[in-house]
Amino acid sequence: MTPSELCESLRSSLSALFECSVAPQGAVRIRTPFMYPDGDMVDVFVEERGASYLMTDYGEAMGWLHLQSPSENLTPKQRRMAADVCLTLGVELDRGQLVLRNVRASAVSEAVHSLGQAVVRVCDIWFTVQTRAVETIGDQVDEWLRERSFDFDKNKQHSGESGRVWTVDYEVSSDHRTSLVFLLSTGTQAWARRLSERVVAACTDLSSLPRHQPNTGFVSLFDDTSSVWRDEDFALVERHSQVATWSRPEEFESILTTDWAPPPLLSVQRQDDR
Repeated sequence: MTPSELCESLRSSLSALFECSVAPQGAVRIRTPFMYPDGDMVDVFVEERGASYLMTDYGEAMGWLHLQSPSENLTPKQRRMAADVCLTLGVELDRGQLVLRNVRASAVSEAVHSLGQAVVRVCDIWFTVQTRAVETIGDQVDEWLRERSFDFDKNKQHSGESGRVWTVDYEVSSDHRTSLVFLLSTGTQAWARRLSERVVAACTDLSSLPRHQPNTGFVSLFDDTSSVWRDEDFALVERHSQVATWSRPEEFESILTTDWAPPPLLSVQRQDDR
């Protein structure tokens, strides 16, 4: 079977959310609806091997993870975590590549999902490189919410339109609204940009929540006790969420307790829905 024929065969067995194209070296690239933390789409690759198929990410997940680390080196703990993810999902970690071997034609669709999920889970390990500062500010936010008797849940998970599950740091309920709060805290400018990009990716993938649930909206809470944030970081997320800063808790409280006004991008989306 030629790569073009294989590509056509895969299109018939996968949903419309997956896009197939011929890749170099006789492989077929499948663009999945899964996303990296920075919002890029996850690709997996299929190679015909006799009567079965080999599926791989060509090392993109581990390569992405390396690039996110400040030293571009993974710690032993992070390597163990990546190996545990692969073991749990039945994926082989071979010299930096995530691989599924001897996949039957009838099992390709399931294997694409397994490999795509493994890529996402491996890349989510990048959260472990953040400093204790995130936990410290989180403790402060917890205490502040309790002092004001807010009803809230921590680390609430929601499934996005891509099928990916996102963790929202706080889901805060008041008489007037439900706020899905992302906490952005880091000690370096490089991480600041990556955190902002992740919030944009999450808000985009979860955009159906505020569209279909009245008075539900996204909030980006910046830990501005360090001077790592640039105007571009705030501008990036404010098109998708309301922006609050930890140095101005009264403004954050006002956002949590007043009727939700959708940010510009979501307002446009709502008009388009009509």
